[in-house]
Amino acid sequence: MKKVEALIAILKKHRKSFYPVVPFNPGKEKICLLDFTENNKELNEAMVAHTNRFIHYINEKLYQGGAKYGIGGYAEHRVLYKVSKVFDATEPGEEPRRLHLGADIWGKPHTAVMAPLDGIVHSFAFNDRFGDYGATIILSHRLDEFSFYTLYGHLSLNSIKNLDGGERMEAGDVFAEFGIPLENGHWPPHLHFQIIIDMEDREGDYPGVCKYSEKEKYLENSPDPDLIVQLNQHL
Repeated sequence: MKKVEALIAILKKHRKSFYPVVPFNPGKEKICLLDFTENNKELNEAMVAHTNRFIHYINEKLYQGGAKYGIGGYAEHRVLYKVSKVFDATEPGEEPRRLHLGADIWGKPHTAVMAPLDGIVHSFAFNDRFGDYGATIILSHRLDEFSFYTLYGHLSLNSIKNLDGGERMEAGDVFAEFGIPLENGHWPPHLHFQIIIDMEDREGDYPGVCKYSEKEKYLENSPDPDLIVQLNQHL
């Protein structure tokens, strides 16, 4: 059995024990699906490049849907990444990165972020470039003798201010919050949540976007985040 298949089976087995990653009351609150593919004709490159316009767009979508959060993005091909050099090709003629590997939860700044299961702080960093993660935390977990990681991007700087590598987190602990643009990579406030099987010796960072030609490789290392987040059922 492939590692990804084994992890998916374990996460499905334990899914009822996971704590919410963000506060959400499905009996009283709503979420809406946000589309950042080229099929979304309302969103253009100029809007995404101008952070305040992008924030206004997100807020309008949440207001129109009566939603606390907007969600989406896993395995989504996003041409909007053209606005950031972070995702550009490193060599002339090389393919840029456009395929999103996590789930994005869009909401208000300073929204609490909670540990969905027990873990340890693997690493953290301030990835401070336009379009990057900004403040980032990676937790390591172990379930049924299987080790894996969860990545939390676009956080506030306060989230990493007094953090230590190796620090223990218990399921349900509030350990971070959504950042504002100056600290989250210049994005509208949201959380990028990603499951990672192999960190490939990286610390404080791991690709949240890959080349489309490398889709199979990266999706096998980052299975569907909704296995833990479990918000899509409320769409």
